[in-house]
Amino acid sequence: MVEDWIFRSSFPTPSNFPFLQTLNLRSIIYLCPEPYPEENLEFLRSQNIRLFQFGIEGKTEASLPILRDSIMEALKVLIDVRNHPVLIHCKRGKHRTGCLVGCLRKLQNWCLSSVFEEYQRFAGAKSRNGDLIFIDRFDIVSLKQCLYSIIYQYQGYGSKKRRLLYTDQNLQKHQLASF
Repeated sequence: MVEDWIFRSSFPTPSNFPFLQTLNLRSIIYLCPEPYPEENLEFLRSQNIRLFQFGIEGKTEASLPILRDSIMEALKVLIDVRNHPVLIHCKRGKHRTGCLVGCLRKLQNWCLSSVFEEYQRFAGAKSRNGDLIFIDRFDIVSLKQCLYSIIYQYQGYGSKKRRLLYTDQNLQKHQLASF
């Protein structure tokens, strides 16, 4: 579990389907380019689960703009509560999933050392410096713009959040202007 209503895993197999049913998933964020297996698609259809696929390459170093754009689009799906409960997965639940969760943690204002610690806890000995650099350099301003775009889609729900974000944005502008 990443947060309430946000889960992460490696690639689910049919033996995992009974457990996935207990999560009452509304959506799955799949971060690999390979087609989703028909058996898994049948399960999703039977449970009325939406599949969002973002074809992020695994072992090869992806082009940074492509990776950034894919992660940004996946974040938009991830932070939209209409998609919750949601499961994030790639092949092993380590690198691509770790990058997406790491960027979510930056949005949540986690300190970078805690973001890296969580990434490394899941990646283990296969931790990739390139992933950590990507998370470190992922633009928080872009993350906030991503959040704004989701919040403004809501009637009522986002009004308090908009005020908080607007206040936060004005505070940042004021702090920058005072330097």
